[in-house]
Amino acid sequence: METAARRELWVEEPVGRRRLPDPVRMAAVRAVLITALTLIQAMVAFFCTLTASWLAFPTVLSSIGSTVVATWSVLDVWVTRQVWNQRHGVVSTPSSTARHLRRERRRAQRAARTEARGEARGEARGEARGAVRVPGRQGARDNRLSRA
Repeated sequence: METAARRELWVEEPVGRRRLPDPVRMAAVRAVLITALTLIQAMVAFFCTLTASWLAFPTVLSSIGSTVVATWSVLDVWVTRQVWNQRHGVVSTPSSTARHLRRERRRAQRAARTEARGEARGEARGEARGAVRVPGRQGARDNRLSRA
């Protein structure tokens, strides 16, 4: 008595998170293995110390060294992840916020430079000393079209 709709043995389900990049995953696996071995070694050192075995002192020393190595391996995972994100994680698009802000900053700097040049030219002509400028008369340099 088999049912008409037969269930598959293996059903693929979509995962909520993306898979880690290969270098980050390898560093994470390495860190987990080193940390597990360090914990086992620490337990052996603890039990050797409790039994006052001659092996206690060398295992404690090697446990300290293994702790340093395990800490280094966990930091390696973090650094590898940061490097991966920096190299491959940023997608730059023309409408990105950073590019827009940079463009606005350049426009503001350009306007400030243009204004500073205009003030410097006015001082050179004597406007700062109280001379009155006639609107219809402009110097040959002021006839240029400005960039908008």
